[in-house]
Amino acid sequence: MVLVIRKKQLFIALACCLVLIAVPVIWGFAQSQSVTATAAANTNWGLSFQENGKTPVGNASAEALKANNAYYCGSPDSKVIYLTFDAGYENGYTPAILDTLKKHNVKATFFVVGNYIQTSPDLVKRMVEEGHIVGNHTFHHPDMSKISDAASFQEEIRSLEALYQETTGQEMKKYYRPPQGKYSENNLKMANELGYKTVFWSLAYVDWYVDKQPTKEEAFSKLLPRIHPGAVVLLHSTSKTNSEILDELLTKWEEEGYTFGTLDELCT
Repeated sequence: MVLVIRKKQLFIALACCLVLIAVPVIWGFAQSQSVTATAAANTNWGLSFQENGKTPVGNASAEALKANNAYYCGSPDSKVIYLTFDAGYENGYTPAILDTLKKHNVKATFFVVGNYIQTSPDLVKRMVEEGHIVGNHTFHHPDMSKISDAASFQEEIRSLEALYQETTGQEMKKYYRPPQGKYSENNLKMANELGYKTVFWSLAYVDWYVDKQPTKEEAFSKLLPRIHPGAVVLLHSTSKTNSEILDELLTKWEEEGYTFGTLDELCT
């Protein structure tokens, strides 16, 4: 009898050990699956240029993006360029860029952050006065793909809106560009719910390293052959090279028969 009881106790103890071992393993697997699912939902905007002069392939299709009022290019049948600038801070080159845009009668969109409006209010006002769109690049320029709750997402967007209105006396147009192109599908939905259109790009080049600026030849080697009908071009206003080549660049595109449109025309 004693032997039977001891066997039962041993069996119960062994079962408890197995449970103690299994629970962390199962929990760890569930957690890893959750992390994997979250990572799969977050991404960096990316492009594949398969043929010069043609719209590149994005890591989300134009049709899928449009379901959440997001865009990266215009019609491939119309030689229109939509020029945009990301402005994280002022580096002394925006006045020259604005001068060139005025010379060519081109209306661009400047996606700005809170620091830019705070430190360069006169330039923001000039953008507005000269007919450019000022878009929302968030207040603090964080990795928005890591923000999953609506309240935090809304705070980044709304706080910039408030600062812009306080500075210019106007409401900010509802165009949003995720910092560094980092986003999640949930971000696109939250932006859409706030009335925003998310704008990516179909042409850009490495122009943001202040201490490693591309030469004119390097810039043109990317920007000229890859231009295409309906291109949403991303340039950084912090770039010395961009300020120096913009006049010639716009002239070359114009000579190829391109005209320039606005996001109001693209996102209709």
